[in-house]
Amino acid sequence: MAFKHRFAAAPVVFAALILFLGLCGAISSARAATFTVVGFGDSLMAGYSLGPGQGFTDRLQAALKAKGLDVTVANAGVSGDTSSGGLARLDWSVPDGTRLVILELGANDMLRGVSPDIAEKNLDAMLGKLKQRKIPAMLAGMRAAPNLGADYQKSFDDIYPRLAEKYGVPLYPFFLDGVAGHPDLQLEDGLHPNPRGVDVMVERILPTVEKAIAANGGAS
Repeated sequence: MAFKHRFAAAPVVFAALILFLGLCGAISSARAATFTVVGFGDSLMAGYSLGPGQGFTDRLQAALKAKGLDVTVANAGVSGDTSSGGLARLDWSVPDGTRLVILELGANDMLRGVSPDIAEKNLDAMLGKLKQRKIPAMLAGMRAAPNLGADYQKSFDDIYPRLAEKYGVPLYPFFLDGVAGHPDLQLEDGLHPNPRGVDVMVERILPTVEKAIAANGGAS
């Protein structure tokens, strides 16, 4: 995968505050009737440069509903977020009543050359917090750019399977599977998915999400 640019940063604090207020309303209104999933991540989860209804969480929700599942997928993605930023906002970005969290962070750590040890420590802490709150999680992994060197690449790539095994959570190994390296499925920055790319991502991750929902009491 050619990592041409860093994820575009947004005013993270302001965006996270708006996100929190919106999530609280969405969770409270949907809690009684639906199985609520929170997609917690960075710009790949947030839907960077995509129109209404075109982002990952919207398309995943539509795909799940098409399968007959009564599921709401809330968007807790913040463009530019790192694992440190995610850890700082996790407690108030994932409301009580959440039935499953799709945890997708680490790409911005890698693009900034942050030590894999730090990224792993933060992801470990987030999974630990969710476990303590009895909120199930699944992990969406990322892969390091080859130009960072073989040692960094191996150290980074190994984070996700190791943590998935430690916490016994489902692992989707590479969030951009089927999109990375395919310019026709990416925006001009060569990194973020375009609407067609999002549909490929959803199609590929859908079986893992369905299994996680079923394992945690989700039903049609």
